[in-house]
Amino acid sequence: MISASAALAVATIAFGMVVTPGPNMMYLVSRTLIQGRTAGMVSLAGVVTGFLLYVLATTLGLALLFAVVPGLFVAIKIAGVAYLIYLAWGMVRGSNQALAPDADLPRHSAWRLYLTGLTTCLLNPKIALMYGALLPQFVQAGNGPTSLQLIELGLVQIAVATVVNAMWVVLAGRVSGVLRRSRRVERGVRWTAGGLLTGFAIHLGFARASA
Repeated sequence: MISASAALAVATIAFGMVVTPGPNMMYLVSRTLIQGRTAGMVSLAGVVTGFLLYVLATTLGLALLFAVVPGLFVAIKIAGVAYLIYLAWGMVRGSNQALAPDADLPRHSAWRLYLTGLTTCLLNPKIALMYGALLPQFVQAGNGPTSLQLIELGLVQIAVATVVNAMWVVLAGRVSGVLRRSRRVERGVRWTAGGLLTGFAIHLGFARASA
């Protein structure tokens, strides 16, 4: 069982990270603006699944594997960059379409929303590195098996990330009504989201496994 101080420290760091715009946040917000709050929550379920998989993989030594096999990190990084650019292009390409309820917009199925959220999370290898560098620092001797402590610490981070991202989805759901009434604002949001996703792709492209 992890200590209260370790849980609080991880929660504080996780909060600081999740309130900073990133690929997960931008995808969740943009999809909510386009398709509604329910779609955003389904996408969030995919993102949370990605977090869970990374926690389990980190516990099994994925961060160490990235260090031993740099090519694996590079391969996932390239895939992540390409995927973020693909999402950005989808945002910009749809800027000529309105968000009115009766507009002929492509509405993603629940399964596609879930998979896209999962893929957006998994194709960011920096998350695995974050877990590999952060969580072990709060493992304490005498508090049980290391693997169990790592999982518990990861669950703390996931809980914080889930709550904060859900708040972003709810907020985006309330703002979506404004976008439906203003083509100019809606188009600006799409271009902004596309630009930010492209920026994240460039940032990820220059990331190194040693980071």
